[in-house]
Amino acid sequence: MKTSSNPPPPPEEAPGVPGFRTWLGVYLFVLAAFIVVVLVLTLFTRTYA
Repeated sequence: MKTSSNPPPPPEEAPGVPGFRTWLGVYLFVLAAFIVVVLVLTLFTRTYA
């Protein structure tokens, strides 16, 4: 019986951004910021059009 000798995955590299420990946190923050900007622009367009 042959055993699998797959090496373990490398540890995830820290993003180096203050306040975030993982890249997933950075990605979620950017996505949330984008959504907020789109909503604010939509609100301003309806208010000042």
